[in-house]
Amino acid sequence: MIMHKIIGILFSLFSFHSSFSQDVTALVKKVKAKLDLVNDYTATGTMKTDVAFIKAPIGNIKVYFKKPNKIKLVKDKGISIIPKGGVTFNMSTILASDQFATIDAGSTMIDGFKVKKIKLIPLNDNNDVVIATLYIDEVDVVIRKSEITTRDNGSFEMSLGYSTYVKYGLPSKVVFSFNTKDYKLPKGVTLEFDESEKPKNTDLKNKKGRVEIAYSSYIINKGVSDSIFK
Repeated sequence: MIMHKIIGILFSLFSFHSSFSQDVTALVKKVKAKLDLVNDYTATGTMKTDVAFIKAPIGNIKVYFKKPNKIKLVKDKGISIIPKGGVTFNMSTILASDQFATIDAGSTMIDGFKVKKIKLIPLNDNNDVVIATLYIDEVDVVIRKSEITTRDNGSFEMSLGYSTYVKYGLPSKVVFSFNTKDYKLPKGVTLEFDESEKPKNTDLKNKKGRVEIAYSSYIINKGVSDSIFK
């Protein structure tokens, strides 16, 4: 009888945990479905680079995206950060895979918004992502913040703000924070320097980096030529 009660309690706890996992899995799928509304876009905005060894002016940028993972950032001058299909500016890249277990890590507040904290753990040991933590706004069905730990390229964070294009899940502001230790940025990010700006390798160790992008407009689903990404 006692064993039956224990088994019953364990089964109830398992069912309780499973229902929560299903709930957060469904929420992640809703976010992905919103991002899937966008086949391509051309976005304009400004970018501010704040790295300890660099003094870079705010510059105008243009960002091109095309499904499934083509993305290119062009800055008018100076330092550029160019995502190469990584997770830096395109969260749909990480959500495109079903090979993740989802864990409900509770709720919290981000910038005044109540969010669900969800951990994604890859089921494939070869995945470069070790763990991803998403903070999802259940009302607007968007990611307000993400924390990514990779196998070979360290950890980084993104904070995202939304306005006009929230119905597409496209941010109006992105703040990307990373560690430049040993000149090894997170996968998908390359720092390009003008010759006069390139730092010495010794200046790159144990430094923090922050890139802030403010988008002013998007042209969505109007077509982007493949030649842009060459």
